[in-house]
Amino acid sequence: MRRRYVSLAAAGLAATMTLTLTGCGSGSGGKDVALTLIAADYGDSKANSSQRYWDGLVRAFEEQNPGIKVDVKVYNWTDVDKKVEELVDSGKAPDMAQVGAYADYAARGKLYGADDLLSIPVQADFTPSLAEAGEYQRKQYGMPFGASTRRLFYNKKLFAAAGITAPPQNWSDILSDAQALKAHGVKIPFALPLGPEETQAETLEWMLAGGGDYTDQIGKYTINSPENVKTFEWLQKELVGKDLTGGDPAKLNREDAFAGFADGNVGMLNGHPTLMKQAEAKGIDYGTVELPGTTGKAKATMGVADWMMAFKQNGHRAEVGKFLDFVYSKKNVLTFSADYNLLPVTSSASQAMLADDRFSKLHGFLNQLPNAHFYPSNKTSWPLVSKTVKSRMGAVVGPQGNPSATLTDIQNIADTADNSTE
Repeated sequence: MRRRYVSLAAAGLAATMTLTLTGCGSGSGGKDVALTLIAADYGDSKANSSQRYWDGLVRAFEEQNPGIKVDVKVYNWTDVDKKVEELVDSGKAPDMAQVGAYADYAARGKLYGADDLLSIPVQADFTPSLAEAGEYQRKQYGMPFGASTRRLFYNKKLFAAAGITAPPQNWSDILSDAQALKAHGVKIPFALPLGPEETQAETLEWMLAGGGDYTDQIGKYTINSPENVKTFEWLQKELVGKDLTGGDPAKLNREDAFAGFADGNVGMLNGHPTLMKQAEAKGIDYGTVELPGTTGKAKATMGVADWMMAFKQNGHRAEVGKFLDFVYSKKNVLTFSADYNLLPVTSSASQAMLADDRFSKLHGFLNQLPNAHFYPSNKTSWPLVSKTVKSRMGAVVGPQGNPSATLTDIQNIADTADNSTE
């Protein structure tokens, strides 16, 4: 699949903008068509709500396509998945939804495939790793919308004060740097947010750093692999056991860890691009590096993507495809990414961002995206596995934790769920 997308991109990328902005006739049979989209909110206030982005995009689209109307309703992340589920279960599916997961709807046969909707150049323009992450049973149903990768953030002022002259490159560096920060009085030398908010993310970051992953190359769960067990035994003994995390990781959520970094109380932590804006707003002088691994850089970083999907129920395939071709034009993808400090999901917008010095602080994150590893969101068992990870992994690194036993328990739950959905 990777080769297919790359070859398509080479053949058709230059035509993307032309095709997305032409062929703008009316809806089916000359009648106006009204499309509905439920979308997630990436803003942190009313002033920068995603509703503003969508309102502007829809106005531009409707001017070029007078026979198609688009109604976009934006919900916060706490409510959006539930809202879509309620609409689908009540027989009132929206034409499109931009949310966190797609596999369950694909498995139930409710979605159009990407190749049923998009022009070839637009579909070929998706970053290949993201396109592959959007596949269910080897067909793409999830169209990536907004992406990020992870890097290690460090506070330059705290590092300098503790006599640390370079950022960590491996786990030995993390340990020695954390010890130096603690000796200098830093409240949280290394923030390890394994609280329930986003445990599944921090868990994957450390799995990758230790040479493991949630799954292997053919999609089989490998949660209790020797690499993963060793990783969490190291965290338990070297960071938590030596009091270098400033408290119990099971009680620390990502949001609080980020706030602590922005307040100058955290020496190091794994973070995504939105932390940059948060830290800069508080005047923190920070740096970022690729995630350190056991003896050098991690084999890969974690990538996260949210998903656009299109439901078959209302039958507006042609109109939805025309709208999504417009959504995924280089200009619109770049605008959205810039507005919300996210990474573009298309090759053309990524190239434009890399060529623009205004986005230099995002370049390190963006360069990692092609080889990033994602949640196994193409597995219908993943929501249960993710929920289990959230409830169990925080305690693993505590004084009473048993990494091997807990990871094996989660592995068994994952295998059972996986087998029941085949």
